Amino acid sequence: MKTMSQPMSPVNRDEIVTTAPCRADLAGGTLDIWPLYLFHPGAVSVNVALNILTRCKITPRRGREIVLRSQDTGRHERFAGLDELLAAKTYQHPLAAHLVRFFKPDAGFTLETDSESPAGAGISGSSALMIATTAALARFVGRKIDIEQIRVLAQNVEAQLIGVPTGCQDYYPAMYGGVSAIHLEPDGVRWEAVPVSLDQIDQRFVLLYTGVPRRSGINNWEVFKQHIDGNKRVIHNFAEISRIAQSMHRALAEARWDDVERLMREEWKLRRTNAPGITTPLIDKLIGVARRNGARAAKVCGAGGGGCVIVFIEPGSRQRVEDVIRNVIRSHGGELLNFSVARQGLAFHSAPQRETAKV
Repeated sequence: MKTMSQPMSPVNRDEIVTTAPCRADLAGGTLDIWPLYLFHPGAVSVNVALNILTRCKITPRRGREIVLRSQDTGRHERFAGLDELLAAKTYQHPLAAHLVRFFKPDAGFTLETDSESPAGAGISGSSALMIATTAALARFVGRKIDIEQIRVLAQNVEAQLIGVPTGCQDYYPAMYGGVSAIHLEPDGVRWEAVPVSLDQIDQRFVLLYTGVPRRSGINNWEVFKQHIDGNKRVIHNFAEISRIAQSMHRALAEARWDDVERLMREEWKLRRTNAPGITTPLIDKLIGVARRNGARAAKVCGAGGGGCVIVFIEPGSRQRVEDVIRNVIRSHGGELLNFSVARQGLAFHSAPQRETAKV
């Protein structure tokens, strides 16, 4: 996993820099897509913010030229001004371009993004980057926007980008950090910090990237359609997933680790039957090998089909678990992702001292 310890380009006093963390979901995923949670009273999604960061930097330019640059993908493009950007049919950096289309800055600038997340990792790198970029552009144009409005805008624009409905849970770790319970109610979405020891989370979980990018949006969309179409098996599975997520919220808050293990296993068993492609032979092999060597439970992050797997481990077994995982994923281009819980969510970094302030 690459890091962003160095600035992406020389710092100047006028630039705006934001960061936002990725996430690993523990329970209740997919239920956060409207209106699925309305059919499962008490629905909640539980996830963990990772110190795997996304970053946006906006540097003013003289004149009206707009430059969009993605450092991690190597894509960049230039526009003579906003009118040219608005008239374009396709973009090299669509995430940035669509947000620029919304905010319509009337001055020139360079917008650079970067992400520590592997491509297609299933840890919401795009959603975290949406939060970081939305916040940076809002400040650049002088628009006052609260953090929940940032979430709504980021979620809606991402849905435009991927062409299918998006859930809301991916944005809250990027906004707040820590361990989150996102309560999904008829009168709105409510975020709650789960009062669990973050040091315990650091010690009890391993995160790995399989080396195979997930199929973004596809698996969730297939399951979503089956639920809306009245597939009884899928509806029953999600009723159980909702129950498990509510129990996971309580188990984490009360540090009942045996229950965390049981609930992760139950959730993964249900989720892998929802649609073809959620698991793969490689994912099954990784989870099996890990559990035979000290892991207590494991599940894929996000929609599945590739990406990352989060593993709940027995205390003292980290080295053994990591060694066997490394042996399996080496030939697939995978890697262990060294992570801890991100203690902070969305942050603005001032230049040149790089001090941070919470939104």
